[in-house]
Amino acid sequence: MKVGIPREVKNNEFRVAITPAGVHELVHTGHQVYVEQGAGSGSSLTDDEYVAAGAT
Repeated sequence: MKVGIPREVKNNEFRVAITPAGVHELVHTGHQVYVEQGAGSGSSLTDDEYVAAGAT
């Protein structure tokens, strides 16, 4: 399955739909995870952390 994680566009919304640990779990079970650039920045999660977990 392909899973897409968009960056939040609402004002004052800092949450992200999935953490790098969640990405790792999905990738480990055979899913493809696509995370939009900057999706985790409001939660202090970097793009590099998502890539290291297996996201594209």
